[in-house]
Amino acid sequence: MNVIEWLKVILLGIIEGITEWLPISSTGHMILVNELVQLHVSDEFMEMFLVVIQLGAILAVVTLYFSKLWPFTTPEKGWIKKETWSLWFKVLVAVMPAAIIGIPFDDKIDALFYNYQTVAITLIVYGVLFIILENRNRDRRPTVKSFQQLTYPMAFFIGAFQVLALIPGTSRSGATILGAMLLGTSRFVAAEFSFFLAIPVMFGASLLKIVKFGFAFTGTEITILLVGMAVAFVVSVLAIRFLMSYIKKRDFKAFGWYRIVLGILVLAYFLVLE
Repeated sequence: MNVIEWLKVILLGIIEGITEWLPISSTGHMILVNELVQLHVSDEFMEMFLVVIQLGAILAVVTLYFSKLWPFTTPEKGWIKKETWSLWFKVLVAVMPAAIIGIPFDDKIDALFYNYQTVAITLIVYGVLFIILENRNRDRRPTVKSFQQLTYPMAFFIGAFQVLALIPGTSRSGATILGAMLLGTSRFVAAEFSFFLAIPVMFGASLLKIVKFGFAFTGTEITILLVGMAVAFVVSVLAIRFLMSYIKKRDFKAFGWYRIVLGILVLAYFLVLE
């Protein structure tokens, strides 16, 4: 591979690192970028790469929130961090809807909905929903300000919203944040729970794609995966820190407007091509 191809890999890693955690749909951006900047690899490898690159993004969450996610402590404190175990059980409850629907229907969902029309519509629809929700919450105070206040039924409901993200363009983080805020969580709790929920979901999706692709990677393909994941990791760290700092003083409406504009651009771009 020449230098240009490696720059494309780096660009894809940057796009993944930014869009995976901001509620703006990584799939929508990847479809556009892949149209404009096509990596010279097989279609099968590219499909797998766009999912497995998420492992770098997952590692960023684990690194940034390790102390909150690690469920063990010192012998003096009893070895077990009960609040962390409770958080993980809530994450597992929230994962169930996506696992039940996503695993058996993954290929069918891609075949039906992986097209620019669906991506554009979902970008716009969820952008409008973010604006409506933030306008509704303008004079309301969140009732769930910590993970201790987040109940198991709430976690399951948020997980049900995550199922919507199986449709390309929805945004996994966007769907879970919307679901959490509808239940009355603060933006911080909604965003962080979205991060934590991504760990088993994205790891499972990546493992599934690798198994389907097979393990017969060439040396170049392995290097592409490692470079893409490394770039996604670094950029994800920056994106997560930016988002958590941003929502201290601002709401999600700017992301809603961004989604609407991007959805219109996706429609316009492909309609012109046709």
